[in-house]
Amino acid sequence: MKNGIDRLLADPELLSQLKGRRVALVAHPASVTADLTHSLDALIAAGVNVNSAFGPQHGLKGDKQDNMVETADEMDPRYGIPIFSLYGEVRRPTGQMMSSADVFLFDLQDLGCRIYTFVTTLLYLLEEAAKAGKEVWVLDRPNPAGRPVEGTLLVPGQESFVGAAPMPMRHGLTMGEMGHWFIEHFGLDVAYKVVAMEGWRPDADDGFGWPASRLWINPSPNAANLNMARCYAGTVMLEGTTLSEGRGTTRPLEVLFGAPDIDAGGVLKVMNKLAPEWLAGCAIRECWFEPTFHKHAGTLCNALMIHAEGTFYDHHSFKPWRMQALAFKAIRMLYPDYPLWRDFPYEYELTRLAIDVINGGPGLREWVDDPAARPADLDAMTSHDEAAWVAEVRAHLLY
Repeated sequence: MKNGIDRLLADPELLSQLKGRRVALVAHPASVTADLTHSLDALIAAGVNVNSAFGPQHGLKGDKQDNMVETADEMDPRYGIPIFSLYGEVRRPTGQMMSSADVFLFDLQDLGCRIYTFVTTLLYLLEEAAKAGKEVWVLDRPNPAGRPVEGTLLVPGQESFVGAAPMPMRHGLTMGEMGHWFIEHFGLDVAYKVVAMEGWRPDADDGFGWPASRLWINPSPNAANLNMARCYAGTVMLEGTTLSEGRGTTRPLEVLFGAPDIDAGGVLKVMNKLAPEWLAGCAIRECWFEPTFHKHAGTLCNALMIHAEGTFYDHHSFKPWRMQALAFKAIRMLYPDYPLWRDFPYEYELTRLAIDVINGGPGLREWVDDPAARPADLDAMTSHDEAAWVAEVRAHLLY
């Protein structure tokens, strides 16, 4: 299998289309070639005239740990080119930034989840490129979560940096495919090219989107492995709660929750009674951890660990968004007055609850808090949105 960057570097015809043009690269630590050379180094070594580079959230170096930790612009000490931050003073490329190049190569490894901000960064780049008459190429990479789609569609008017457009939480697309959908959905007039992967088989049992032969490199500090990528469409919702998502441990965002004052085993029993089918496709194990930083730092937490890996994993039955919602519902039933929802600024949204920003609307929270609402109610609403999304994006699938 070849990623987009490797296909570009191996194709003289593609490289010739960049000759004599100023090129910018949007990248992070996982932007590497098959031999683990960073894309910036590989492109310059191939003679591409890279005039600037751009880093998304967490930075080009991937050194910023948490949300709302900004990265400053800098000069690259090796090549003497500007490195612009798209998660610092601005989220959207400025006119000055866009003037640094003629062609923008977007080479970000994504996780296949709407809230992972690289999706929004792609949209903002396309919109600004359309205004400035610039060209955007996506050097495509696998969606490690594969093709399954899950979650409610973002409600119009609920857009944010973690919700670019009306898509479900787990969208099932590659970034190249997503770019095509953005262009159609928003009616963008922009020169756009996808350097597609070669040999990517998202439904093959060799990794179901992430071939077993591929090394994993963290695209962001807490995206530590494939298990996290598979779980993330559910566990990311913990960022909108008082429950620990495992930050400050070695396995962040691979737990359904961690808390010092909740009986994790008791929650799991309730989940199994409410909707056992929502727990399929993985193993769930009760465990304990003590975060070294972040929520409940220095406090022993009881937790439920998800193992969507090895022989426990079933790609087509695993539903992380529903499973996480079910955990919230079980906690609400066992502890009706538990202060579940975290009231704090989330991705610079100051008025809406973080859980609503994350889910692109209040529907999930309202379902959790409604004593009369059952799993079938959420399933009916979600299934409708999922089917609508699958039908809408079918024409844009490249693999």
